[in-house]
Amino acid sequence: MTALLEINDLMVFYENALAINNVTLHCQEGKITGIFGANSAGKSTIMYTISGIILDQKKKEEMRGGEKITVLGSIYYDGKNIISMEPSDRAKKGIILCPERRRIFAESTVLENLKIGGILAAREQAKQTLDYVFTIFPALKELKKRPGGFLSGGEQQMLAIGRALMAQPRLLLLDEPLLGLSPKLEQTLVKAIRDINAQTGVTLLIAEQYARPILPIIDQGYVLENGGVVLQGTSKELMDNPDVKSAYFGI
Repeated sequence: MTALLEINDLMVFYENALAINNVTLHCQEGKITGIFGANSAGKSTIMYTISGIILDQKKKEEMRGGEKITVLGSIYYDGKNIISMEPSDRAKKGIILCPERRRIFAESTVLENLKIGGILAAREQAKQTLDYVFTIFPALKELKKRPGGFLSGGEQQMLAIGRALMAQPRLLLLDEPLLGLSPKLEQTLVKAIRDINAQTGVTLLIAEQYARPILPIIDQGYVLENGGVVLQGTSKELMDNPDVKSAYFGI
């Protein structure tokens, strides 16, 4: 099976602090991969590194004379090492990040947020994707004229995922998609994520602290502690692991 994304020996330093410690992980094309771990385990840093946002952070820090960010290792996407590729070029190649805490445009309407996401898509492609977003998230269709800032947390998360889909991802990075949601909304989002993968074939990488609802839908998963991978395996292997049961299922 082909790996769309291959991360090898990735290390990220913030000044002298080690944030990512020798991480190697693969995302098979058309599959769902999970990264699990507590706060500060390094999940978001990995997502920023794959999407290239860390390069923007690095430039801003250098301009301010702040902490030095160092990235070592390799990130192969579709067979090419993209470790130095600009984030905008990664997005054009289909690497799309749906960030933690949604980051929607609060003053723009739901429809405007979605259209902003599809700005690089062909007109017919954008129209088809918009129809699809309204199919998997019917609540957004009812709210399409409402400013993003007036949506509930769950509605904002649906909008953030919808906006990411409008950008025509081949690899969709979801950073903490269940953060702060009720159990009912968690179920709605998990079903939508599973449907997106099944119906569009988009490859998904999900970073999540609250692993319990996500573990059953992944094909492969990695557990992080202190920036390093401590466990990896299929959904069943992780769910059967005593340490995972203890940490995430209270068993």
